[in-house]
Amino acid sequence: MTHLSVEMLAADATGPITSAGHAQLGIAVLAGIAVIVLLITKFKLHAFLSLIIGSLVLGAVAGAPLDKAITSFSTGLGTTVAGTGVLIALGAVLGKLLADSGGADRIVDTILAKSSRRAMPWAMVLIAGIVGLPIFFEVGIVLLIPVVLLVAKRGNFSLMRIGIPALAGLSVMHGLIPPHPGPLVAIDAVGANLGITLALGVVVAVPTAIIAGPLFSRYAARWVDIRPPEKMLHSSGETSDPQAGRPSDELEKRPGFGITVATVLLPVVMMLAKALVDIVVDNPEHTVQRVFDVIGSPLIALLTAVIVAMFTLGRAAGFTRGRIASTVEKSLAPIAGVLLIVGAGGGFKQTLVDAGVGQMILDVSKGWHLSTLLLAWLIAVAIRLATGSATVATISAAGLVAPLAAEMSTTHGALLVLAIGSGSLFFSHVNDAGFWLVKEYFGMDVGQTLKTWSVMETLISVVGIVCVLLLSLVL
Repeated sequence: MTHLSVEMLAADATGPITSAGHAQLGIAVLAGIAVIVLLITKFKLHAFLSLIIGSLVLGAVAGAPLDKAITSFSTGLGTTVAGTGVLIALGAVLGKLLADSGGADRIVDTILAKSSRRAMPWAMVLIAGIVGLPIFFEVGIVLLIPVVLLVAKRGNFSLMRIGIPALAGLSVMHGLIPPHPGPLVAIDAVGANLGITLALGVVVAVPTAIIAGPLFSRYAARWVDIRPPEKMLHSSGETSDPQAGRPSDELEKRPGFGITVATVLLPVVMMLAKALVDIVVDNPEHTVQRVFDVIGSPLIALLTAVIVAMFTLGRAAGFTRGRIASTVEKSLAPIAGVLLIVGAGGGFKQTLVDAGVGQMILDVSKGWHLSTLLLAWLIAVAIRLATGSATVATISAAGLVAPLAAEMSTTHGALLVLAIGSGSLFFSHVNDAGFWLVKEYFGMDVGQTLKTWSVMETLISVVGIVCVLLLSLVL
């Protein structure tokens, strides 16, 4: 499609972007984001529709012909869904198989059985990190909250001492580690290497989850000393107790701990293997590297994990072919909204890019004494605060800073993705669906949720960018 420069938007002129063009584009970006925020928060309009309208407002204020703005949005939506839609669907299938087969229960039960009281917060962040690898944040919360509430109740823990580590583990995985949608879209937008991003993401995620999880939970438990809400314990006790709601013969057929963890980690290992071969062989025409380029591609890695999971999780749990087919079918329906939001976020991003906002940032940032990584983090922070969506913040920020990645090394391109991911988690508040989800499950008021969940998210964001900047000094 034809690229919409600022000159085309304003006066079909040629030449560098002027200060007036910068001002118009800045106003257009603010107007587009403001409309999205207003529609989501004030009028409770679905994020998919809000992003469409916000993209059209952005194009109109920037001076673009309406047909050009529509083309930009449609192209961005199609490209984003084509690049990540299949991966999101495969991740949803894998997560559903993990939950329905009892594999997730097996992971939780095994780790908790081997954990002392003092080690329980560390066990919870480990559980959340493992379970959170293949599944969405919201699914992870629904899966782990019953266990969190029951552990807090039985062990007489403050809910924050157990809950914060679990939330930290899930949130870090969601924001930093592919194959989650945000990191995948950012990798595609800036042209980063997935395997290297995954490897460095793990390096950043471990200390970040520790600081924002088990360590911060000590203070969160003092600030908000609450017990599990009784209204949630009744239903959660039924679902979290391995003996409840499952026939004894079905319980015995749960997949083993080792095979469950191996299945969850399979796509990660395949993608890391590709990254290692790329580094060691470093010859795109070499047969070995070409083979691992296929094996380690996200599509093949996740598809392989899903097929393997049908046997190691589904068949091991006694599922018939019909039950496995039903599980796969049920896993896809809930992600329709996620796919549409992700796609619309990509459309908004493409509208930003085609309007020339990326070039504007390049021009404006030339006079700034900020590193590209810090700039990317700040942009993601701003969009996160405005929209409340980590995924929208990641997609939009990646589109804006993509031109800055052109001259970056492979390693720094991966760090750019992680900087964006860190910024996308900054200070979740009332315009974030996750904020209300945590508030309701934990039985907190708005103030308590801000002092615990919101501060935890901010810690993840700040510690994440600090780790990224430190890595950029040595890599």
